[in-house]
Amino acid sequence: MERKSETRAAYPHFLTVPTRWMDNDVYGHVNNVVYYSWFDTVVNRFLIDRGVLDIQASPVIGLVVNTQCNYFASVAFPQAVEGGLRVARLGKSSVHYQIGLFVEGLETPAAVGDFTHVYVDRASGRPVPLPDDLRAALETIHRPTA
Repeated sequence: MERKSETRAAYPHFLTVPTRWMDNDVYGHVNNVVYYSWFDTVVNRFLIDRGVLDIQASPVIGLVVNTQCNYFASVAFPQAVEGGLRVARLGKSSVHYQIGLFVEGLETPAAVGDFTHVYVDRASGRPVPLPDDLRAALETIHRPTA
């Protein structure tokens, strides 16, 4: 399926993120760099809400090693964005997330992004296997892709 034609049904988890006045650029739409901030917010809020990430004290943390975005429609303040989240690939020490950004109430995405975390020991920075509780949380939104 072409990612542009995906619908909300492809994403098992959603978080609503408001746009802000400052998100608009001189062209009258949300600037592309804001989309990457939304990706971070949707992913990390999921992890925090599931109790598998303590941003101050977790001994294992995810570092972003790859991210990209395909844009299909403009978003502008004051629209709300609903970030759909799924795990496309779940590895030994890495997770590949996909995030669909939907204007509130619309069925097709304004943008679709890919976001990969490699999980490392906070102290050493070395990759480590995903902790069991993290893996269990991620499996609830795991929708493998080809």
